[in-house]
Amino acid sequence: MHRLRVAWTFLRIGLLNELAYRANLYLQILQSGVAVAGAIGGLLVVFGHTDTLRGWGPDEVLAVLGVYLLMGAAMGGVIEPSMQKLMEDVRQGTLDYTLTKPEEPQFLVSVAEMRVWKLVDVALGLAVLGVALARRSAAVGPADVALFALMLLAGGAIIYSFLLAMAAISFWFLRIENILVIFSDLYQAARWPIGIYPGWLRTVLTFVVPVAIAITVPAEALIGRLTGGRVLLAWGVAAGALAAARLVWMRGLRRYSGASA
Repeated sequence: MHRLRVAWTFLRIGLLNELAYRANLYLQILQSGVAVAGAIGGLLVVFGHTDTLRGWGPDEVLAVLGVYLLMGAAMGGVIEPSMQKLMEDVRQGTLDYTLTKPEEPQFLVSVAEMRVWKLVDVALGLAVLGVALARRSAAVGPADVALFALMLLAGGAIIYSFLLAMAAISFWFLRIENILVIFSDLYQAARWPIGIYPGWLRTVLTFVVPVAIAITVPAEALIGRLTGGRVLLAWGVAAGALAAARLVWMRGLRRYSGASA
């Protein structure tokens, strides 16, 4: 409960920051809407020339897009801005202010920055998912929703761990701001099902830059394509990613000297 209160405090600060520049807030919301419209337009173009995409129908790909938007809201709303702040604090030596607070440092740096307008992407993602499931006319029971939530949690853990590990590299190399930009570009590939890519690229997007499995697997849970092997794979990658990110973070902290050094 204590950590929830801390996270809520950061959320309120993020909201106050956004409301201070309302024109920018409205522009960002408009940008989200345009981006979703463009993504759906791309799907319409593709499926205007084919009925399936390597076994994936238009409604199933639309479900993947919905999960992509939900995960993108978490990544762009909390994880990525917090990691950007972490890299800036390491470079400037101001991480001291976080390390001296009576709370676990990794938790604090993980929720340090919140872009509240990204909540719009949550609503858009849920709407896209709802349309996809309604068009499929397939029953989705409580067990499917629970499995979807578990896979979404695993996907979030994968994305978070990868970004934390990348940001923690700043303890060794200070000027690496563009590394998150590169990750965001690679994340764009996750809006399509991982199965449509060639084998070598599936391997890269699953184990090297594990974005596709974080999006495709939760969508499979909702549309009835998920297998037990994929569940184990997702949670195995998530557990390994969390452990690896924690290791990189702890080793990086030992190298940090701070502004007072």
